[in-house]
Amino acid sequence: MTLDNPSYIIDTFFAIFAMTLIIFMVPGFAMLEAGLVRTKNVTAVLTVNVMIYALASMSFLLIGYEYAFGSWTHQDGMSQYAFFLFQMAFVGKVVNIMSGGVSERSRILPLALFTIIVGAFIYPTIVNITWGANFLSDTLLDISGLADLAGSTVIHSTGGWALLAAILIMGPRRGRYKKNGGIKVIPASSIPLVTLGAFLLWIGWFGFNGGSVGSISSKENADAVALTIMNTNTAGLAGAITGWLLTYFRYRKFDITMMLNGALGGLVAVTAGPDRFDMYTPILIGAIGGALVVWAVPIFDKFKMDDPVGALSVHLVNGIWGTLAVGIFVSDVSIMTQLKGIIVVGIIVFPISWITIFIINKFFRLRADDDEQLEGIDATECGMEAYPEFKRTI
Repeated sequence: MTLDNPSYIIDTFFAIFAMTLIIFMVPGFAMLEAGLVRTKNVTAVLTVNVMIYALASMSFLLIGYEYAFGSWTHQDGMSQYAFFLFQMAFVGKVVNIMSGGVSERSRILPLALFTIIVGAFIYPTIVNITWGANFLSDTLLDISGLADLAGSTVIHSTGGWALLAAILIMGPRRGRYKKNGGIKVIPASSIPLVTLGAFLLWIGWFGFNGGSVGSISSKENADAVALTIMNTNTAGLAGAITGWLLTYFRYRKFDITMMLNGALGGLVAVTAGPDRFDMYTPILIGAIGGALVVWAVPIFDKFKMDDPVGALSVHLVNGIWGTLAVGIFVSDVSIMTQLKGIIVVGIIVFPISWITIFIINKFFRLRADDDEQLEGIDATECGMEAYPEFKRTI
C-alpha cells in the first residue's frame, strides 16, 4: 500500500482540523455574549449566534466564495473543499463582532438580512482585494501588498467598522447613559459563561492563525505553524496580564471581564503577523493590545457608543494596531502599505455598512423600542427565556 500525494492529504486534513478549531469560536462568541448581557436577553443572543453561522456560511457558499477568489479551482495544494471550509469558517466572525456590540437592543430579522449581505458581498469584497482575485489590482486602491496573515484588518477591522456604523444608527441601550452625563453600569449576567466563551475563542484562534499559514506538510511549514500558534498564545497571555494589571491600578479591582477582553485584544493584535515575529515581539504587541482595550472602553462610553461586549475596543482598535505592528516590527513590511490597507478597508466597509444598515432599518427597524428592551428581547423576539425561573432585571 502506498500513500499517494502525502502533502496534499496532510494539508487537506490540516485545513479541516483548523476549520474545526475556528468553528469552536461560534460557541465562544455565543457564551461570551450570553454571559455579558442580562438574563432577559440571553436566548436572543444565542439565537443570533446560531443564525449568523448558518446564514453567513450559506451566503458565502452560494455567492461570496467565488466572488472573493474568482473560482472554485484556484487551489491545488489541498482539496478545494477543505480550502473552502477553512475560508467559510471566517465569514461569520465578521458579523459576530457586529452583533455582539449591538446586543440587548437589536431585533433579529434585520440582523439576519445584514448577515446575508455581509456573507455574500461585504466580507468577500475585502477578501477579494487582499487575499483573493483582487479587482483593485493596478489601481490606486490596490492593497495586495498588505501583510495580514489571518485578518487583523480583513476580519476584525471589517467587523469593527460594520459595528461602528450600526451603533451610530441604532444608538445606545435604554437607560445606558443618564441625562446628567453619568453611565449606568449594567453588570454581566454570568461570569462563568464569559470565561468559558473567552477561552473557546482563545482555543479557536490557534486554528484561525495557525491554519492561515496554509500548509503543514514540510518541516519548514510545520515550524511556521508551530511558531504562529506559539506567538498567538503569547500575545493572548500578555494581553490578559496587561488588562488585569492596568484595571487594578486604575480601579483597585481585579476585573475578570477586562482581563479576558485584554487577552482577546492581544489575540486580535497579533493576528496580522504571528508567522513573521520572533518569539518575544508578541509579548509587546499583546501587552499594547490589552492596554488599548482598557484605554478604549471608557473612551467609547464617553462618546455614548454603547458596546456591551467591548467589541470596538477589542476588534476595531486592535485590528488597526495589529496591522500597523507588522509594519513596525517586520523589516521587509512597509508601515505605509499597512496604513494604506487599513484606510482602504475602512473607506469601503464603513460607508457600505452604514448605507446597508440604514436601508434595512427603514423597512425593518433594527433597534427594539424602550418597552421591548425593558421586557427583554427574549420575550419579544424569541417567545422563550433562557432563565425563566430567575427574576428579570431592568
